[in-house]
Order: sequence, then C-alpha cells, then structure tokens
Amino acid sequence: MSGMTIGEALVAKLRQRDVTCVFGIPGVHTVELYRGLAASGIRHITPRHEQGAGFMADGYARASGKPGVAFVITGPGLTNALTPMAQARSDSIPMLVVSGVNKTASLGKGLGHLHELPDQLGLAKTVALASEQVSDRNALDPVLARVFHNLTNGRPGPVHIEVPLDIAALEYQETPVESIDPEPPVNLVLITHAAKQLAEAKKVVILAGGGAKRAEAGLQALAEALDAPVVQTVNARGLMHGHILTVPASPSLKAVRALIESADCVLALGTELGPTDYDMYATGQFAEMSGLIRVDRCSDQLSRHEAAVAIQGDVDLVLPALVEALPQEAKQSDGAERARKTRDAAWQEIGPDYRHQVEILNAMRSASPNALMVGDSTQPIYAGNLYYDHDRAGGWFNAATGYGALGYGIPAAIGASIADPTVRVICIVGDGGAQFSLPEAMAAADENLSVTFVIWNNHGYREIATSMQDAGVTVIGCNPSPPDFAATAKSFSLSFTTAPAEPQAVAEALRESAALGGPAMIEITAPKFEPQKD
Repeated sequence: MSGMTIGEALVAKLRQRDVTCVFGIPGVHTVELYRGLAASGIRHITPRHEQGAGFMADGYARASGKPGVAFVITGPGLTNALTPMAQARSDSIPMLVVSGVNKTASLGKGLGHLHELPDQLGLAKTVALASEQVSDRNALDPVLARVFHNLTNGRPGPVHIEVPLDIAALEYQETPVESIDPEPPVNLVLITHAAKQLAEAKKVVILAGGGAKRAEAGLQALAEALDAPVVQTVNARGLMHGHILTVPASPSLKAVRALIESADCVLALGTELGPTDYDMYATGQFAEMSGLIRVDRCSDQLSRHEAAVAIQGDVDLVLPALVEALPQEAKQSDGAERARKTRDAAWQEIGPDYRHQVEILNAMRSASPNALMVGDSTQPIYAGNLYYDHDRAGGWFNAATGYGALGYGIPAAIGASIADPTVRVICIVGDGGAQFSLPEAMAAADENLSVTFVIWNNHGYREIATSMQDAGVTVIGCNPSPPDFAATAKSFSLSFTTAPAEPQAVAEALRESAALGGPAMIEITAPKFEPQKD
C-alpha cells in the first residue's frame, strides 16, 4: 500500500476485512475516504440523512451477519448517527461508523471551525463499545485491529473511528500490530455441569434470544433431546418455525411467564433478560427461573443475573457441546403439550385487535415466503412481537424493543435488502413513524431494491394516544397529518397500491407489488384512532 493516503489505506483495509458495502453521505471532511472508495470494489449506498446511514448499516448487519459500515462527516454527521449506534448497542448489532474530525491542533479549543464539537471522540464513547482516533500515520493498523476485535469478539455492538483532516491525507505507514488475546475457549467443565442439570430436570424450558438466531440446528437438536419448549424473544423469531416445541410469544405474557415458572430448569441462550422482552408491561417483576443456566458471549452480561451455571461462549458453539454431553436416551417430559397449551393461552391473551393484526402478518408470510420482515414501532409490529411465528431464522426484526428508536424501519429494510438481494424485504411502518425517515425510500428506488414498504395508516400515534388516555391525560400531539402516500410513492418512482386492513386483501396487494419487481409501497387503511371524549 505504498503511496496511499491514510484515507485510501483505511478503505483498502476494510475491503481486506470483507467489507463489501458502505452507507454514507460524502462531505468535505471525508473526501480522503472517498478517494480510495471508487477503485476499492466496495459498493456505496447514499442515504438521505446520516441517521439513515446508521440504520441501513444496522439492517445490513442483521441480514448478513457481518458488520454494517457507515461513513459520516465530522460533527452533525456523527451526532445524526448516534441514535442508530445506540439502537445497535442495545440489540448487540456489529456496526462500524467512520467519521472525519477537524485538524488535530484545533480539537477541544472551541475556535469555531466548521462542524466543531467540544469532544467528538468522548461523545462517541458514550454510545460505542470503542471510539478511536487515527492520530498519526502509524496509528491506522493498531486502531483497525482493536475495533475489529470489538466487532468480532464478545458481545457485538457499534464502534467508531475518527480521522482528523490533517491525518487523512498523510501517506500511510504500515505498522506491526500486537496480537490481541482471542476469546477464551468454552469451559467444558461447565458444559458437563449444565448437561447433568438439564438431564436430571423433569420440565426444562429454553429461552432463545438474539444470540441464538444463527444456531437453529443446534437449538432444535437440544430442544428435541430435552423435550423442552422454546420461548423466543423478538430477536429470535423465525427459529424452529412451526415446530411442536416452538413458543413464538413474548415472555412478558402471563401465559408464557406461567410456562417459565413451571420449569424446574430454565436454559437462557443469548438473551440479556431485559425488561422490553421480559417485563414490557412494567410490572417490576420477572418470571421466576428455577435452576437458571445462561449462555452468552459477554462476561459482563452473564454477571448481571444470578445463575446456577453461567457459560461464556457463542451459542452456536455451546449448543452442540451440550447435545453431545447429554445422555443418549430420549427424554419424555410432555414438552410438546406444554408448548401447545402456552401457544393457545398466549393467543387468547393478546386480544382480538392484536389477533387480527397477527392474522394479517400470517397472510403476508404466506404471500411472500422466506421474506425478511423489518419493522418500526407500529401496531402490527407490536402485535407480532407479542405473538408471531416467522418462517425464516433472523428474518423478523424491528426497533420496537431495546432502545426503541422510531424511524428505523425504512432505512433498516434498505440495508437488509442490500445484504440479501435474493429475497423480498417487507418493511412494516406506521404513518407516524414513516415520516421520521420517509426520504430514505429514495435509496431503494436508486438501487432498484426488492423492498415493499407497507404503511399502516391509522392517522396518528395510536400507541402513545392510548397510553395517555389510559393514564388519564388529555390526548394531545398524537395526530400528525400523514402525507398523501400515493403522491409520495409516485414522486419516489415506487409502485403503489392500497388495501384495507384485512388479511387476504393485504396478501393480494403484496403479491401484486412483488410481481412488478423493484421497490413498492402499500398503504393499509387502518381504522383511525379516535380518543375517548371526556
């Protein structure tokens, strides 16, 4: 890489690390990055806002399993990306944000330079797993080694690199990098203890979190060996679709809590046991978990809940070891019947309105099998997060849990489609949430992506209005006027159709839009929310 600038070398080294796509908006503070980009073979996608770049990188990472990468400018570019970084931190999504920053000698002095922040590096550190500066011509290799170690070891999340203007154009100097200790191997003694406890238990329940979404084969083998129902958090939906042991329902539901509390051994796989999954109704109480065994990549995460056995390691590595350590004879513990009763009770518990919306989701799944369903905070997503069995592992994700950033759906769906262009991506977003990031749909048109944006139009923020009403607060601020989505779709060069909020009508509209190819928009005319009168 002799003769390359630091900026050019950074891009080349990203390509060496299997980065094939970046999301970014160029600016004067990132020109040196773009000098190397055109010849690198890395695809560049232009969002309409840096928040969109971050959410696209998030969706790309979830669909591909590789880190999503965003290029942003100094100051407002980075601050606009902080919200997606926080969502990625909450959901353990690997994301690299590369930004410029002003010249080294000016940093922290308040001289009034363009895009100046008091401490950009420190600001990024409040959200990122690591935030590093390429401080001289010898620093690039060590910085990349450290941030990629954070992306690929332990619990993943966002990392940040900033390159000062005066450093980016310097000639790159290759620098030897000290080896970084790899993750410790899985503790086989703990595997043996866990297997013994699982084998002796009469009624095991498995809790599968996002850390298990790429370990379907091992999860199914273990569940069948233990005859154990498998409860899935939102980020695990799609695992073991249609299986007799599957419980695709929120562990916040009373029926699912009852199942968990009836177990004499609970095995929690890649789940932080956080309240947006396990106590979404804010009762302040979690289901009692007898004989808890936890498996997680992150030692800090394992220390946050007391467990009988805590195994640090990737779920996809631990599961085969657990299966191998179990006795060979099949276990019979009425697991299928326990799972069926829980599914039935949970289905009744969510109520008729949410059941109707799940029926729409089921119809969409049938109309577009094996699709990626990416969501924002909106009524059908809330319903599906409570109860929905998707047909693709890792194929159902949204930002309605964890950090809960509104405006996620449209750009994240675009990132997911870039990651996997072989499948249809269905983006489910409300009319209110769509207005947070609607311009990003233009990127789908630019790239001719197979994305269908499904707009659930109930003319407002129904969930917030309901919460205000239930709290005895006069509903105000919850009815922003939606745009003319037909006119918007036309101006964005998207095919457009409408459908009533009925399963077969939505499914037919989805089939028709997919047959046309390219990006599309479907507006679902949902019942308008009308607050109760005092």
